[in-house]
This record gives sequence, structure tokens and C-alpha cells, in this order.
Amino acid sequence: MGENEAGAETIRNEDADAPTAAFDTLLEDADGADGDAPEKEDLSRVSGWRRILRGNRTLWIVALCAVISLIAGLLAGRFLIPQAEAAEAPDPGLVTVPVEFGPLSNDVTLRADVGYADAVEVTLDTTGGGVVTGAVPEVGATLNPLSIALEVVGRPVIVLPGELPAYRTLRLGVSGPDVLQLKQALVSVGIDPGDAASNLFDQATANAVGQLYAQAGYPAPAPEEGSDDAVRSAEESVSAAQSGVAQAQQALTAAGAGPTSLESWQADVKVAQAEQALNDAKAGVEGVSVQQAEWDLKTAKLERDQLWAAKNTGAEKAALDAAREQVDAANESLARAREAVLPYLPAGEVLFLTELPRRVDAVTVKRGSTIQGAVMTVSGASVRLTGSAAEADARLLQVGGEGVFELPDGTQQRAVITTLTPGTDSKARWEVLFEPDPLTPEQITQLQGSNVRVQIAVGATDGDVLSVPLAALTAGPGGESRVEVVESDPRDGKDAETRTVVVETGLAAKGAVEITPIDGELDEGDLVVVGQ
Repeated sequence: MGENEAGAETIRNEDADAPTAAFDTLLEDADGADGDAPEKEDLSRVSGWRRILRGNRTLWIVALCAVISLIAGLLAGRFLIPQAEAAEAPDPGLVTVPVEFGPLSNDVTLRADVGYADAVEVTLDTTGGGVVTGAVPEVGATLNPLSIALEVVGRPVIVLPGELPAYRTLRLGVSGPDVLQLKQALVSVGIDPGDAASNLFDQATANAVGQLYAQAGYPAPAPEEGSDDAVRSAEESVSAAQSGVAQAQQALTAAGAGPTSLESWQADVKVAQAEQALNDAKAGVEGVSVQQAEWDLKTAKLERDQLWAAKNTGAEKAALDAAREQVDAANESLARAREAVLPYLPAGEVLFLTELPRRVDAVTVKRGSTIQGAVMTVSGASVRLTGSAAEADARLLQVGGEGVFELPDGTQQRAVITTLTPGTDSKARWEVLFEPDPLTPEQITQLQGSNVRVQIAVGATDGDVLSVPLAALTAGPGGESRVEVVESDPRDGKDAETRTVVVETGLAAKGAVEITPIDGELDEGDLVVVGQ
């Protein structure tokens, strides 16, 4: 080893032993203190400290080094580092942003649930028995006008459009709003019910109900037992009454045969001659008196009437009148009997639903089961978005306004506002209903029951415009709006070259504002000052 290397090694050893030497000096001071203390108690105390110090020599050395390092670090952080940072910190520059060019819109954003419209539970009138015998629809099936919702005890439940539920049997003679609803429903499916504006179930309505069952593929409800026999009996009574009328007429003819044909003709000729004479008198024919001609005509008519009244036929006429009354009564009985067999509509065989078509969401019955409670749940066949908005946001919206939401694949889908319903009080949120553009069955399946975010543009620019943050606008001496454009390096701070452009503001949205330069030039990408 050379002299230099040996010297360096010596220095390193001396540096390493410095704490040890200091610690030894501390021990020697403690030993010297032992000689200066004559009392045994003091010697014992000093001896104890010496044992503690010598027994933990390494620990005390480490602690002493840590204290020295801490003090050195504090001094360096206090005096050296801040001075270095102060020497390197640059002068502050201008805070700028580029002018943007593109569409600008002010949006209202809300959350909406995706589902089918107006879900309702379907219940049926099962007074006559409620065993399901067929036509059970599958979940997802569509109910249209004239669809068979279910088959109960072999009879159909026919779907028709309407708001009122079926609550009674509709037959000939009844009237009310439910009859009017039935007629309007029949018209909507192409069946003529007669006077569609009348709320009376008449003969034409009964015939229309028969056509309804024929289109549904089922026979009309059977009439009450014995109704057919009653019709046959009434028809026989009418025939018998008509025969009685014919016989009474023959008896009257025989009883009052009246004058002969010649006598009757002569009387008629005399009346005709008297009428002609009266006409001549009125026409001024010479030698004919009007008064005399009138008397002659009256006389001719009386003579003719007496020829027919020569015999008394009162009894035969009374018999004929009675026979005719029997015919009228028999015809009325026949009409009632026929009415009893006309088609009618039981309450349990029709299902009125609004906003057809409808989608079957759930079915709670199966073939062979007994109906208890709701048989199925149906909803509108079209998908609807149901959301809510605070009153302040809702008042910015309007029916017919358009929004967009995101499909599962990330694409945007349009939706139109169909209904805005205010809350019940000032703090309640408004209900907002949307109708989306047509969706594929796969998209409907993916969206059903989900919650989506809908954005509605309540204000938008007409195409691309220049825009800057609101912080970039300043007011001029006349109240005009201005922006400050930087033409040099913004890092020059106060020394940077700038120019002022007077602008006209437009739509403000999302912290930005539309601007149009009216004094000065401004282009996309120009840097405008928003702070220093």
C-alpha cells in the first residue's frame, strides 16, 4: 500500500472513530467525577451511570449520530434550498386558452328508466267459472285488437280498444257509456254497429256482436235455455192470429155484401155527373146554378152511401178488429222471443285495453288452472323512457324536444319528449317521458329495465361557431364585450404583445360562450388571455 493510500485509510479510520472517542471522553469524565465524590452514595450513583453508558455504547453512538444529522438537515432546508429555488423560479406569464371552433349547446341531463309503457295487471270476470282451457299467451307476445287474450271454459276473451273495464253483460235494450265504447271499438275493427254515436244496444249492435265472434273464430254466446222453443211458439201464434184475421174478413164480406155491381156503378156515375155540373157552374156555364149544383152533388153522394149501409155488419167488424189485435200481440211476443236469442256480449268474454297493441310481460295462469286474481301483466308494446327533472330544468324542456342516450354498444340513440308532468308540490320533481327512435329486438332486450343518462339540448348554435371561456371576456368602457389576443409568447408576461378584439356574444353553455368578432380579427386557435 502507498503512502497516499495509507494516509487516506488513516483519515477514514479517524473519522469512523470520532464518535467513539467522544463517547470515551464522556466515560473518562464520569470516572474523574468518581474520584471527586467522597460519599459512598455519590460513588454508587456515578458507578451506576457508568455501567449504563458502557453497557449500551453502540446505542448511544447511533443516537448521537441521528441528532447531528437532524440538526444539519434542518439548517440546510432553512437556508440553502429556498435560496436555490428563489434563484431558479421564472417570472409569471399570461394564462391563455385557444379559441375553439365548433357547435355549442346548452344541455339538460337527467336519468331515465327504460321499460315498456303503462304496465297494468289484467283481471277477468269469472262469475260463470274460471278454468283456463287454452290460448295462454307467451311472455313477449303482442295483443292487438281482436286478439284472444285467453280462453276460459272454452270461451274466448276478445281484446278490444277501450278505457272502461267490462263490468256487465251487454245485450239488446241496455244503454250507457260502456255500450258507446263497444260501438266505437267495433267501428275501429271494421264492424258496423249501426248508430255509433248512440249509447243504446239495439238490433244493429247485436248483429255487429255476432260478426265480432265470427271474426274471432268462435260462435256467439248460446241463448238462454228454452229461448228457441219460445221463438217457435211465438211464430205459431202469429200464424194463428193471421188466420183469424182472414176468417173475420170473409165473415164481414159475407154479412155486408152491399149493392150489386150495376147499382154501385150507377151511383158512382150519378156522383160524377153532379161533380161535373158543379164544375161547369163554377166555370160560368149559362143556365147552371152553383148552389143547385152543390145540392145535387150532396144528394148523389148520400144515395151512394145508403146503398152500402143497407145491411148491419157491426158484429163482423168487431170480430175483425179483435183478430187484428191478436196479430199485433202475437207479433210483439215473437219480437221479444227473437230478441232473447240475439247475440250479446258477456263481461267475461271481452278485455278492453288502451293504447293497443300491448306486450305481455308476465302470465300467472296456465292451461287447466283456476283463475284467482290477475291473469297476466301487460304493457305498451313500445319502449318508453321515464325520467324526472328538477323544476328549474323541466321548465327549459318542451314536448317534442329531442334528447340522446347511449345504447349498450356505445352509439347514440335519439329520443323525443312526449309528456311533461309537473310535480304535486313546489319541491316535487317533474316526470319526463321519452319515446326513443325504433329499436331492434336485441337492443330492447339489452335496455329493458336499465337506467340511462339522457341529454337534451335546450339551446344550440346553428352550426359551428367561435367560442371562448367566459373568463376570457372583459367589459370595455362602453359596456361592450372584448377579448385580449396574445400575438407573442405568453411566457413574456407583461411584456407579451396583445391586441383587443371587440366581440358580440351569443349562446353560453358549459362555461364557454359563443363570440363573433365585430372590431378586429379572430380565428380558431388564437390565444386569448384568461388570467395572469
